[in-house]
Amino acid sequence: MNSFFKRILTACVAIAAALPSWAQLEPVKWSTEVKELEAGLYQIVFTAAVDGGWHIYDLGPYELGGPMATSFEFTPDASYSLEGGVYALAEAHREFDPIYEMEIGYYEGKAQFAQNVRCDGAASVAVTADWMACNDMNCVTGDNDFSIKVGAAEASAPASVDKPAADEAEVAVSAAGAVSSGGSLWGYILSAIGWALVALLTPCVFPMIPMTVSFFLKGSGSPAAGRFRALMYGLFIVLLYTVPIGVIILITWLVGGDVVTADIFNWLATHWLPNIIFFAVFMIFAASFFGAFEIVLPEKLVNDSDAKADKKGLAGIFFMALTLVLVSFSCTGPIVGSVLIQSTSGEFWTPIITMFAFSVVFALPFTLFALFPSWLKKLPKSGGWLNSVKVVLGFVELALGLKFLSVADQTYHWGILDREVYLALWIVIFSLLGLYLLGKLRFKHDSDMPYLSVTRLVLAIVTFAFVVYMVPGMWGAPLKALSGYMPPMQTQDFVMAAGGSAPSAPSGAASAPETGVKYGDVLKLPLGLEGFFDLEQAEAYAAEVGKPLFIDFTGHGCVNCREMEARVWSDPRVLELLRNEYVIVALYADDKLKVDESDWVTTDTGKVLKTLGKINSYYALKTYGVNAQPYYVLQGRDGKPLVEPRGYDLDVDAFVQFLRSGVEAYRNGK
Repeated sequence: MNSFFKRILTACVAIAAALPSWAQLEPVKWSTEVKELEAGLYQIVFTAAVDGGWHIYDLGPYELGGPMATSFEFTPDASYSLEGGVYALAEAHREFDPIYEMEIGYYEGKAQFAQNVRCDGAASVAVTADWMACNDMNCVTGDNDFSIKVGAAEASAPASVDKPAADEAEVAVSAAGAVSSGGSLWGYILSAIGWALVALLTPCVFPMIPMTVSFFLKGSGSPAAGRFRALMYGLFIVLLYTVPIGVIILITWLVGGDVVTADIFNWLATHWLPNIIFFAVFMIFAASFFGAFEIVLPEKLVNDSDAKADKKGLAGIFFMALTLVLVSFSCTGPIVGSVLIQSTSGEFWTPIITMFAFSVVFALPFTLFALFPSWLKKLPKSGGWLNSVKVVLGFVELALGLKFLSVADQTYHWGILDREVYLALWIVIFSLLGLYLLGKLRFKHDSDMPYLSVTRLVLAIVTFAFVVYMVPGMWGAPLKALSGYMPPMQTQDFVMAAGGSAPSAPSGAASAPETGVKYGDVLKLPLGLEGFFDLEQAEAYAAEVGKPLFIDFTGHGCVNCREMEARVWSDPRVLELLRNEYVIVALYADDKLKVDESDWVTTDTGKVLKTLGKINSYYALKTYGVNAQPYYVLQGRDGKPLVEPRGYDLDVDAFVQFLRSGVEAYRNGK
């Protein structure tokens, strides 16, 4: 057993050692190479090595509101000429992104772009590459300058970049543009805990508790030895659920590296084949829960494990735990599968942590009953209620399984599961669940129900209330609570115009001059708000009208910015304060608009910033020491913050207080 624990410890150390590499904020390393295609014609190849878990966008182009495409700007020179434009050497992964509401292209692991250059002799080609790379938590923008020698002597000679991958203008955009299934690690953990509690009530698991008590009552020795045996029993249950998935992921990482492992999980999350397989698995599991058939492991495997459980010492306890896991598989298998599938989000440690959370909660009652066998008398007796739990799980599996079909449908534009079709199916599924809870539907293994219990009545009320909540979605209601599960709004054929548009500003609310807003021809504020996109112009207008300045450091590709606008700014109290009490200026950190030469900014290192996004991100980093969006600053007359700036936080009341405190500080003379 000692060697067994050593192997487990080694695996844990390897995983922990790999963790720091996932937190890098310089995820792209560039190199160049020159190849001679024919006499006087050369191909410059730009290679981006992308860290595992990250992706870089293709050449686009994308319209306003989309991600930042990779681009290359060549400095004109008479010694060479460009043949055509920049082109990609490999096809990008393409999918419909519901966050950007458009089809996007991206590369993982490696991206290669090329430009053909013609020159008669030797030439030095100066070029700047602008790019954005994203993972599940952050996006980083960067620009790299190259000086590339072309000519017969330079053909096929590799050249490295002239500077680090990111400089002062680098900006990390919180949670922008990730291609994984939306969801946080804590969300997955809480989901796993909930599933574990449900699993304990299934008919395959609940009857195992008396067997556990019987096994430990037969043991001999001191009370301390009994407690140790019980704790080891719980530990073995956790290991039997967690170690296999951890070993599989670790082997994948050791063999192929973090890039390959991330690619596997990204493929699982986005490709049509695994999503269709997952959808079919959920439907099969649902049918099993409804009683169509039983999913069981080979009888010999279970019997052999049970026989070895009679051994003394830790080996007997291990095989007792293995017997529990195997016997309960027909009920926990679908749940474990659901937990793992939902947590394959590209961060390859997420499934390990999620399964660990599931197994700890699942093992806890068995450990406690092994420690305190007398508690068994307080448990309710097994009966038909266990099968009812199983059937309810079947309905839930049906609903959740549709999510995987929806992902494939959106990615490949099949048009099978538009938003109203998806909603109609959910409405029907949960309506049938409500009828089942009321006893109007019965399945194969259900017991007679002479009366309706209070518990089933409450659950039926909750279920039908949920159905009523979903019904307006058939006519275009946003259903914000379900936005992570629903197909995007643009897939819905019929949307009733019922107050869904952004409210217009009230008369007399002068947030900006009627004309002459710099960059106002290409940039707009959300929710019908008016404001500025140039800090100097906004400061002058704020001084003219005697109002504090609301500085919004944002980005086109910043998903958290959009979420703040949709869930916090849209609150009537927030809107009223922004319209009437502040002058708003939105400073986009990823905008590619080239500004007039008079507005160029030279950094402390001598680099000249020519685009609006680079200028704004440099200002945020230099002035406030931040490079993440969203970031909100309330500025007073002296150009300094009125109160402590604020970042991403969905607490509406706190944001209202933040705005009110800024107004109060401004009125007090700051």
